[in-house]
Amino acid sequence: MATSSRSSNRLPFWLGIAFIVVVLDQFTKTLILGYFQDGESRVVTGFFNIVRVHNSGAAFSFLADAAGWQRWFFVGVGVVASAVIVWMLANHSAQRLFSFAVTMILGGAVGNVIDRLLHGHVIDFLQFRFGVLEPMFRGGYFPSFNVADAAITLGALCLVLDEILRVRRGGK
Repeated sequence: MATSSRSSNRLPFWLGIAFIVVVLDQFTKTLILGYFQDGESRVVTGFFNIVRVHNSGAAFSFLADAAGWQRWFFVGVGVVASAVIVWMLANHSAQRLFSFAVTMILGGAVGNVIDRLLHGHVIDFLQFRFGVLEPMFRGGYFPSFNVADAAITLGALCLVLDEILRVRRGGK
């Protein structure tokens, strides 16, 4: 029982980190909305552009061409995922890597849900180009993404790492 008590004491810390991710995500998207028109792009380096893109779908524009129902579907998925993550944090917040991972996913999910509620789509603006990607992506341009997407990706990678480390420790 002491572990559960100690675990729940860390919940505000993890929720605070998720809140910082949401604030950073929304702040950067507000800057993009203020300084760029839809589709406008500025070259930063030979492999990186800042571009304003509206994504009505999910990762890699999945379901972007649907008739509009996907907005509410993705809002629902984000809300349910967020509730499950808060429950997991409340019960496992002493597990640092796991909690960091799901906190990043939580912050990213909430950031993108806010976009869908406010704009009907997600604002993406980070665009990378690598020649090695040309067989998979036209011109070698990786699909544009945002801070929320980066946090979700970091969280997913940390979940994989957490599982690998857990298995190596003997399944605890």
